Amino acid sequence: MTTTNKGFEAISNREHGLRRQLTAGQMSMIAIGGAIGTGLFMGSAYAIGYAGPSVLLSYAIGALITLLLMGCLAEMTVAHSTSGSFGAYAEFYISPLAGFLVRYAYWAAIVLAVGAEVTAIAMYMKYWFANVPEWVWIISFSSVLILLNAISVKTFGNFEYWFSTIKIAAIVGFIILAVYVVFGSGNPDYGVHNYNVHGGFFPNGLQGMWIAVIVSIFSYLSVEMIAVAAGEAQDPQRAVKQAFRATIVRLVVFYLLTLALMLAIVPWVQAGKAQSPFVTVMQTIGIPGATGVMNFVILIAALSAMNSQLYITTRMMFSLSRAGYAPKSMGALSKTGIPLNALLLSSSGIALATLINVFYPESSFALMMAISMFGAIFTWFMIFLTHYCFRRYHQRHGEQPLSFRMRLFPYSTLLGLFLMGAVMITTFFTDAFKMTLVFGVPFLLVLSLAYWLFFRRPRSTAALSQV
Repeated sequence: MTTTNKGFEAISNREHGLRRQLTAGQMSMIAIGGAIGTGLFMGSAYAIGYAGPSVLLSYAIGALITLLLMGCLAEMTVAHSTSGSFGAYAEFYISPLAGFLVRYAYWAAIVLAVGAEVTAIAMYMKYWFANVPEWVWIISFSSVLILLNAISVKTFGNFEYWFSTIKIAAIVGFIILAVYVVFGSGNPDYGVHNYNVHGGFFPNGLQGMWIAVIVSIFSYLSVEMIAVAAGEAQDPQRAVKQAFRATIVRLVVFYLLTLALMLAIVPWVQAGKAQSPFVTVMQTIGIPGATGVMNFVILIAALSAMNSQLYITTRMMFSLSRAGYAPKSMGALSKTGIPLNALLLSSSGIALATLINVFYPESSFALMMAISMFGAIFTWFMIFLTHYCFRRYHQRHGEQPLSFRMRLFPYSTLLGLFLMGAVMITTFFTDAFKMTLVFGVPFLLVLSLAYWLFFRRPRSTAALSQV
């Protein structure tokens, strides 16, 4: 055992009691399933609206950031598998304040992301039930998913596995169909020439392309949950390595190839509307019943993402409680190893989504996405910073080589850090995402004040040794 592991034991031990029931296969599907949700099926419409065909570059940059992040997380998670994950790593390798801020900012972000997903679910149901109020669907689907998360982690893993399987199968089917339409149908309306119509490849310039990177980050959000789920994996080291490699391939194929084919079929001015671009493509092709099938798949994707987000935000609140940063009741476990109180508190985003949907039905999804972005961007930024400190600490104190290493360190980590910082700053100069920093910076200041007033504690010996 390395010095690092010995020093980290106290943090890992306080989070005992969770059941290690997730298989390597479930972990892989959870990793990619978390990233294929409303962000791809619905959020991509907003990204296309900003960037036009250059959205391909936007999502490529987002994919690069995501893969750098996954490499950093995989290295730290293989060394320490605990549900506190990147929050616990920040606490140990940077400072207790950093761990406090990361966990609460991330918890708030995912709570709000749950609200965004359930808002999108209600929008999808209007395809079949146009006259039913959206809040009815919000409450109905939320109740079912909360129940699934409350039974056991094995139940969560099984449902998430099949949710993700349906999504992946649908995307593969979409890709096969789209390839035929673009290259085999002989229809001159379809093809890569659509990339250059209606203003060219950069209709809104480089600025529009870069703004769409923000949306792409929201699309990829939740891939980091693999690090949290590792705390309940049967074989965390093998599962994390396997999930990391699978995610690299699938992110590139599912996002970039899907968007490329989509824009070859439907001009970006049509795909960039409020409706899901996947549904728009099906309507353009004119396959009978295909639109309804795709809407069903999109619904499953949103349910899957929401299911994953309920899981991850519950574990983050559990970790906060076991660290002494939240009421002890949030760290209590049921007979099946589920932190039920943390689950119920983490469902508060659903109530917020319901209220916003009632009062601002036309703009509810965009608003929920904007205010949830800060915690996500801040967390990703801190993961890169934590990894930099992690590797420096290991270089000084590690007795054994790491079994999984991020390549090209420190350049890869610093590149991710720089890109996330640039994304965060950009939100302030973008009307649609101005709420990100307007909401986020005061929230971070309030959290810091709360920490100094109520939770301040001496830095750990491990943290001090880095200085």
